[in-house]
Amino acid sequence: MMDFSQRLERVSANPQALTQFGRGLEREALRITPQGKLSTQPHPVGLGSALTNKWVTTDFAESLLEFITPVSRDVDELLSQLSDIHKFSYSQLGSEILWPMSMPCYVGDESDIELAQYGSSNIGRMKTLYREGLKRRYGSIMQIISGVHFNFSFPDSFWQQLFGDQSEDERQASVSESYFALIRNYYRFGWLIPYLFGASPALCGSFLKKDGAKLDFQKTGKGTYFLPKSTALRLSDLGYTNHAQSALKIGFNHLAQYLDGLQKAIHTPSEEFADIGVKVDGQLRQLNTNVLQIENELYAPIRPKRVTNSGEKPSEALERGGVEYIEVRSLDVNPFSPIGITSDQVRFLDLFLTWAVLSPSDDMDDAELACWRDNWKKVVLQGRDPELQLQIGCRGERLPLRDWALRVFSELEQVAVAMDQANGGNSYQQTLATLTGWVNDPELTLSAQVLRHIEANEGIGKFGLELAAKHAEWLNTQSYSRYSQSDFESEAAASVMKQQQIEQADEVSFEAFLADYFADLQQNPFKKA
Repeated sequence: MMDFSQRLERVSANPQALTQFGRGLEREALRITPQGKLSTQPHPVGLGSALTNKWVTTDFAESLLEFITPVSRDVDELLSQLSDIHKFSYSQLGSEILWPMSMPCYVGDESDIELAQYGSSNIGRMKTLYREGLKRRYGSIMQIISGVHFNFSFPDSFWQQLFGDQSEDERQASVSESYFALIRNYYRFGWLIPYLFGASPALCGSFLKKDGAKLDFQKTGKGTYFLPKSTALRLSDLGYTNHAQSALKIGFNHLAQYLDGLQKAIHTPSEEFADIGVKVDGQLRQLNTNVLQIENELYAPIRPKRVTNSGEKPSEALERGGVEYIEVRSLDVNPFSPIGITSDQVRFLDLFLTWAVLSPSDDMDDAELACWRDNWKKVVLQGRDPELQLQIGCRGERLPLRDWALRVFSELEQVAVAMDQANGGNSYQQTLATLTGWVNDPELTLSAQVLRHIEANEGIGKFGLELAAKHAEWLNTQSYSRYSQSDFESEAAASVMKQQQIEQADEVSFEAFLADYFADLQQNPFKKA
């Protein structure tokens, strides 16, 4: 069996294998007033239909925008596309601006958060009902925490170099197996991402419920709480998590195991969620009472994905054709970037994910997975502590975070050299050199920078509002580089027509639609007796 260096040498023999990565970005951002309050206005008409616009939609709430780029093979093009989407959106926001941080601005009451609306079609109503279930299960404030999702795939030339000639079935099996190996290594070493790029070391006091009382928070300004050495509280139990899922046993050793675990989760009844009810006094409250209403409710830092066909569920797509790409979900919004992410972050992800797929990756049982998750928790809560020790699997061995990170970086350097040789220039080596400095000095990391600004501004509110205004001014002065105003206006108009066509095409009632959608559930709440 080849080791990491041998695999890297093999794929490097074809420069296209390291220059044609598929990348896509999804950035979430809350609309706020110039005074820093959460917007209570509906989705801007000029942005078209949130159901069908390919570039601009909403996530949990009407006020939570989501910007989506197409797949790009070039880093600069990818970020320019995202910048153009931001610029157009600002042209439709009026006086509103975008909150620049992962943790929300001040929210007076959860009732101020209106669920995202997608029209009167069955699929649109299902999307809103799903969010109603999330609200009743976990609360609305948690659901408006923002992040950046990074979608990534290796080109065919990469797999050809790695595996040589194979039949179509053999190739897809090898690709799926490799992506799951990557996912396992992501759980083992992906704590590097919140260490370097975590940008939520502080939060509003409204997040501090009984769980928060166990942590030694300090306070600054008006109601801002922080942990001095934390990196990404968004990824902690105080943030975007689901305690009910902690008992789920979803493995990542191969596709069949993952799909089996996911299906069990979707079909597992929850006593806690059963107490909410599905339909009470004629009002629908959630899609069902299982641990997961649908597959998207699974909270995970990384997911295997495949583009779905019309009407197809994500797991059905994976079962049909195997893993096509992975979705990295552990990135905080970078508050210092007007678009929430930088080229250095994208290039580091290129390096890390390539290293993760080429490095040895043994199978992982539930106990070992729990041990690696414990490392993530430590990094999230105290990652900038120079004395922090991380465990190596479950064997009782420990290593300082800095030492372990530098071991990984020594191999990332080999990847960076290979990528720069393939792409020309030295961008990847420059990125790695910069971030090596962050490994050696935790005070250079994003979370440390954010915390210094928060303390200097006496809280999240003032700092976030000043950044939001600065980003708005910058985006409004930029010129389009990949698209045009008319491109976005045409898509907005077309999306409205698409939504109308979907609404007119519905032939069954909403509950009949749901009964058919969940036909495989033993306890289908919409199935007629």
